[in-house]
Amino acid sequence: MMWAKKVTEEFQNWMNKKVPSQKNSVTWNSALLLKTRELAQYLVEKKKAIDFSKPEFTIDRQDSEEIRQKILSISYTEWKNIGFSKGTLHYMKQNAMADKPFTLNAHVRERLDMWEGLCK
Repeated sequence: MMWAKKVTEEFQNWMNKKVPSQKNSVTWNSALLLKTRELAQYLVEKKKAIDFSKPEFTIDRQDSEEIRQKILSISYTEWKNIGFSKGTLHYMKQNAMADKPFTLNAHVRERLDMWEGLCK
């Protein structure tokens, strides 16, 4: 059940993000509501046309090919020496091998940078 709460929280965070819509900025929640109303008005013939423009969105990616390669090159022993568990690195390595975006917590990013500094 814990994963359901996390998914719900992430979905709510996403729906509360602002997106440019027409001449102003609205949340995804509001944009969906406005488009639904517009469609309803069109279907009952109160409106002659529908604006099919969609709000543009961007995804702030924290991952890159460079980050992925760093994660994949860290040994479990090195990672443990800077204070992280084997499970954390395992999870990060799975994300790094997958072909989808992922984020890194601030403390994980700091330790990844610290590991890189130790290797130089």
